[in-house]
Amino acid sequence: MAVVLLCVRWRWTVTWALCAAVAYGLISGWPLRDPARTTAAAAALSSILALFAVVSAWARRTRRGRTHSHSEQVADAAEVLARTACRQWEEEAALRQLYDPAPLPVVWSDSSHPGVSDHRRLVGTAVVCRAGNPQVLTAMFGSLAHQRLVVLGSGGSGKTTFALLLMLALLRTRTTGDPVPVLFSLSSFDPARECARSWLRRRLAADYPAIADAETYGASVIEDLLTEHRLIPVLDGLDEIPERSRAAALASLNDTLPPRTPLVLTCRTADYLQAVAESGVLTGAAVLEPAPVRTTDALALLRLATPPGPRQHGWDTLAKHLDHEPNAPAAQALTSPLMVALARSVYADNDNDPAELADTQRFSAPADIEHHLLDALIPTLYHRARQQRPAHSWDPRQARDHLAQLAAGMHAQGTYDLAWWQLYRWAPALATPWRRAWTWALVTCIGLLLTTSILVTVLDMHSWPEIQRWSTLSVLEVLISVPMMGLSGLITRRERSTSRAAALAAAIAVSGGLAATPAGLYYYHGYPGTVLVAAIGFPCFSLWLVLLGVGLPTPPHMPSRRRPARGRRRGQLLRALVLVVGVTTISQSFYTGYTLAGYGTVLPSGTVPWGLVIGAMAGIGLAALKWVRDPSTAEDVATATSSVQADRLMSLISGAACMVVYCIADGAARVMPWESSDPWRTTVFAMVNGGILGAANALAAHAWPHYTIARLLLAARGQLPWRLQAFLADAHRLGILRQVGPVYQFRHARLQNHLADDATGPRHHGGGPSKRSQ
Repeated sequence: MAVVLLCVRWRWTVTWALCAAVAYGLISGWPLRDPARTTAAAAALSSILALFAVVSAWARRTRRGRTHSHSEQVADAAEVLARTACRQWEEEAALRQLYDPAPLPVVWSDSSHPGVSDHRRLVGTAVVCRAGNPQVLTAMFGSLAHQRLVVLGSGGSGKTTFALLLMLALLRTRTTGDPVPVLFSLSSFDPARECARSWLRRRLAADYPAIADAETYGASVIEDLLTEHRLIPVLDGLDEIPERSRAAALASLNDTLPPRTPLVLTCRTADYLQAVAESGVLTGAAVLEPAPVRTTDALALLRLATPPGPRQHGWDTLAKHLDHEPNAPAAQALTSPLMVALARSVYADNDNDPAELADTQRFSAPADIEHHLLDALIPTLYHRARQQRPAHSWDPRQARDHLAQLAAGMHAQGTYDLAWWQLYRWAPALATPWRRAWTWALVTCIGLLLTTSILVTVLDMHSWPEIQRWSTLSVLEVLISVPMMGLSGLITRRERSTSRAAALAAAIAVSGGLAATPAGLYYYHGYPGTVLVAAIGFPCFSLWLVLLGVGLPTPPHMPSRRRPARGRRRGQLLRALVLVVGVTTISQSFYTGYTLAGYGTVLPSGTVPWGLVIGAMAGIGLAALKWVRDPSTAEDVATATSSVQADRLMSLISGAACMVVYCIADGAARVMPWESSDPWRTTVFAMVNGGILGAANALAAHAWPHYTIARLLLAARGQLPWRLQAFLADAHRLGILRQVGPVYQFRHARLQNHLADDATGPRHHGGGPSKRSQ
């Protein structure tokens, strides 16, 4: 430990001492009588000195980018976050019809279960409130001693709706300096991998990328927002994480968040009771549960939501039936806010007759009404959409089948989040690392053969042996991708230092270079062994540059939230310069080492320093890629559509840049040894093939290409629509799906489970809603 601290403290001295030791070893051990060897040794020595100069510049870099955010930046970030969250959830509330015509007046009060809440002195006064009154909600939350609240209830009792209404009430009445409520779905939280605080930081940066702009708000703004209690995390769905993790998640909230951090948590009652029994209560939190919805309140809301006129008669008939039979199945079903919301969608907004719910022969139990409403919801909404927009709507039956397949896929993955960047797990061809490797090899092979056929036509080639040679080489070259992608998929992706990332990229690149041996033997057959060594070494170096620029070729845990930078940023020029110098130095060292090793020269001899030229060009390409990948003015809120578009753009930019970088570093070595009567054609073929290999490995490091392959495979099997994002956006607009950040969820877990059962077992159709008699 002392040695490490000494090296950190004296890092510049250690760096240059190491440089001197390497230089001395090179000079003392290298035969310098040969003038050519002397020149080569001098070039190698200068490359080493330049390399250590870059390392020294890196070691002496300032920590300006890591300084804490100042108070004004934190305050500005909080205000921007408040406006963004308010706009986002006002739009979502409109889609969910929370205020149209009014919220359902559910009464919430302290839970009667013993041992679920903290001591009364730590919690505050007793709570009784109605969810439909914003002023009452804000006053209730403000009366809590630590502003901590747990919302319990059974499935469909309105927990998420209550949390959303509370959040909107706090946002509407918020003044400058007040904490900002932000809703997060807990389904993505895994306490075995990260603590609650780290998860909150990551989710905030992913869902609100504008806040993560370190140049505008400082590097520590998210941490400061949490530490200074400027956030009210609204954590929805503790019951949506695996049962084995709920107690650990609750313990992580207690252990990693200060007791005075404002907090709202929702969970099903039984699941919360079990988690509390294992880990203890949430410190300082009041615990609320809802009273059953009164039938008169439910019918009053449904009448208000129905236009005046003959369509009111159905509710009158149902009301008379419930007056005579207060314990009828319809009366019991309408005590659930979820069933009231479904009845509103099926009957109040459409020309269907709610009087059918009074049929006790058809609906003998509340579960029958629930199944009927869940079955009728999707066809009703899509029939209405088709009447409004006949040319731009989906067939109701087909839409239901697609939604059922989505629900079944989510159920199979054990999640309630439809994250588009994880869709590759649904496709068997992409589910495991080695299957992904061979799938990408097949895709790359098709691309190489397609470009070969195009080049054969464009270049007007008629020699069958030459066409066959290039086609065979294209097939052999795809072997480069197999070990790279297979091994990369076995490595856990996490943030690494630059040096570790470079070393890991080098190891993966070597595996790809070794896999290039069959192609090298075929391509350089009849040439000296030194050329074969170059055939392996140069792809290693080229692949290392590609991996250094975009990362390992494996699906990321989160999509790119970046867009090309549109302005100059502090420190970008210096970082770009350091990168160019570093890659140039390493390139020159690589080429010089190849010459010093006695393998001769692959590139044409002369006064041109090929290592410097090629390294500088590749370094400039990587610096340009790094420049455009830096976050610019990002979207205020990450949505599914915006995240797909952002990752697609960065995938294409990265693929094009790495295509050029690979060609620059590897192209000359692939072309020069080839004795051909038409070197121009040979050069074109070699550069295009190398570019496709570089682009394929770059694309495999992003989420959008994996998503696209999986989407096409699943659509070809009839499991998903071809225009998946358009279909999801339409389902969200209709209120079937809800959107939380860049993920979609079904409007309720019960709807997802019902559709999943339909996709995997017998259907439970209730015959569909009946039309009113005119």
